[in-house]
Amino acid sequence: MGLEVIGAGFGRTGTLSLKAALEQLGFQKCHHMMEVFKDPVQIDHWHAVSRGEPVDWNRVFDGYRASCDFPSSVYWEELHRHFPDSKVVLTVRDPDKGYRSVSDTIYPLSLEIPGWLKLLIPRLRKGDEMVMGIVWNGLFGGRFSDREHALRVFREHAERVQQRVGSDRLLVFEPKDGWEPLCRFLGVPVPDGPFPHLNEAASMRRLRRVLAGLRWLPWLLPVAAVAALFLS
Repeated sequence: MGLEVIGAGFGRTGTLSLKAALEQLGFQKCHHMMEVFKDPVQIDHWHAVSRGEPVDWNRVFDGYRASCDFPSSVYWEELHRHFPDSKVVLTVRDPDKGYRSVSDTIYPLSLEIPGWLKLLIPRLRKGDEMVMGIVWNGLFGGRFSDREHALRVFREHAERVQQRVGSDRLLVFEPKDGWEPLCRFLGVPVPDGPFPHLNEAASMRRLRRVLAGLRWLPWLLPVAAVAALFLS
């Protein structure tokens, strides 16, 4: 079947809300970064993509009817060519707010993963290499901390999507727009109930604090062992 809906918006532009909305509308499943990290096969697929290896998009998206968020949004153009009947949803956000949100969540989270933990958990190491290769070093050229450069990437990406996709195949969308424009674009009925508004920022901040604490664990264990010897 292949992808029917391709989300071209970057992470932190309402992509988790879009995923939930699309799945509620029947586009099961919707690919998202959270799907990647919980599936070793997806990790392997995207790790290969990050290394520039040949990719079979049909295999990567086997079982998925839609996609959004990183890492797939970086490859929206290749995906739209590969799945020519697909429609594109570009989730957008004020670039300044988007940059602040990414700076406060997914970017520092990537930097907080302790090296020793990546050595112990190969899946985590591959995931980290994938994110660094596709997003931070690839999309942002290793310059995400350069605010003006990152904002230019945000703006140029949105402009490119709108220039390259025909108006009949593109919806520029914010979750605050609600069900109506999304359902009209996809040709499906508007469901009962409110549009899903999901935000994983708080959980990301908690995870970041946990990872920051784990960074010191290899140093604390020998100290604890020595203290136990002297106190025994």
